[in-house]
Amino acid sequence: MKKYSWLFVLLTIVGFCGLAEAYTKEEVVRRGFLQCGVSTGSPGFSTVDVHGKWTGFDVDICRAVAAATLGDADKVEFLPLAQGESFTALLSGEVDILSRHSTWTFTRDTALAVDFAGVSYYDGQGLLVSKKLEVDRLQDLKKVKVCSPVDSGFEPTLIDYFERNKIEFKIVSYGTLDLAVKGFENEACDVLSMQQSLLYGLRLGLADSESAVVLPEVIAKEPLASVVRQGDATWLNIVKWSLYAMIIGEELGVTSENIEEMKLSNILAVKRLFGLDGAGGKSIGLKDDWAVQIIRQVGNYGEVFERNFGSGSIKIERGLNNLWDSGGLQFAPPM
Repeated sequence: MKKYSWLFVLLTIVGFCGLAEAYTKEEVVRRGFLQCGVSTGSPGFSTVDVHGKWTGFDVDICRAVAAATLGDADKVEFLPLAQGESFTALLSGEVDILSRHSTWTFTRDTALAVDFAGVSYYDGQGLLVSKKLEVDRLQDLKKVKVCSPVDSGFEPTLIDYFERNKIEFKIVSYGTLDLAVKGFENEACDVLSMQQSLLYGLRLGLADSESAVVLPEVIAKEPLASVVRQGDATWLNIVKWSLYAMIIGEELGVTSENIEEMKLSNILAVKRLFGLDGAGGKSIGLKDDWAVQIIRQVGNYGEVFERNFGSGSIKIERGLNNLWDSGGLQFAPPM
């Protein structure tokens, strides 16, 4: 996908830091709170209100990890990070986990000392287009101008798509995403391209949200995942299985509303989720009720998705993020 301009900086950090300290969980417990890196502001994923309270899907991922590790989903300190500084903050130890639009790619997975802890959101690179173009699908595009933030990572794939499909285009570069959005609103261009989920939020933030439409197709895969430093298998398992616990909770019908009632279930899979059968939390250094704390305080995967993207929010269809038995890709290994 993108040739990262900041890759050499990160490799330098890795050279000095070496492998991650293999005691992240112990450090989080000692500190008393989780340090979570999130986006600087993205509707549905991470936003902060005037009182400093963070909400969003990525925020809830970190809250789930805090609930599992510390027994309290509110024991999280959120650090807003721009794309170019996010992996640097993780590798330098400034945060314990990245939960911010981090696409799982070959380059990041092999060149950086990081581990991706399961796909939390299946996304794709899409296009937000001005209604003045009068197009409903990608194949209807003939000639476009694209407002593109510098180093966004989405430009190479977009250019490749346009060239392969013989679409005439012009790139209008901007220093930041905010400036690119303003350029779009001021009709300096008629297309924005990035992760489709972000485009839905950007569209709602326009002065006239009806002036643009998110096209239904995507031009590239964008699997989003939480990220941790390499070298700490225990911490990787905690972060990964915090996500899986929410998915399994939805599979089994265990919600934040019925969790006390479900404690009485004789279903083996439910008993294992509750830590009443099997290894419990001992294998990853957690209390046996770690998954219960996640679902009680944060919710199962479906609850988290609906709260942040559903009818009362930015109205994103679950699509690929449905459970595997409902036509989607969300799947957790059995407990």
